[in-house]
Amino acid sequence: MNINIICVGKLKESWWRDAAAEYSKRIGGYASLKIIEANESRLPDKPSQKEIEQALSAEAEQIRKYASEKKAYNIAMCIEGRQMSSEELAQAIQSASINGFGSVNFIIGSSFGLAKEIKDISQLRLSISKMTLPHQLARVVLTEQIYRALSIINNGKYHK
Repeated sequence: MNINIICVGKLKESWWRDAAAEYSKRIGGYASLKIIEANESRLPDKPSQKEIEQALSAEAEQIRKYASEKKAYNIAMCIEGRQMSSEELAQAIQSASINGFGSVNFIIGSSFGLAKEIKDISQLRLSISKMTLPHQLARVVLTEQIYRALSIINNGKYHK
């Protein structure tokens, strides 16, 4: 199975990169993982709604290049998405595989979120938490949860 994390922006601090790299390495025991980092649009400190919408549209154009594959199951990471347990996430990933999807794409937008068009091409909208998390921490948590879900699917010892 192919797992792709399509995200806007890079992990800036080394501790975020190290944490994500550790879980990425672990995921490699179960699936092929690819992390695709799209460029984040530059915005002023207090952007207008129009500026935000333009930035989201530009980011969506980059995301679409990777999320438009017909055999990909797209999961939009968004605040209004469904919250799931680790077991439910494992079930969603396994179901995508059983239903013929060759790839599962987890799509993470910028701090302003994702354009509606990206949410609309996604089969699932997922929220990590009702709590507000730093964007970079959310990416690390997602990577850990993907590893946990794959461990559950494969009856690994990690999940207790």
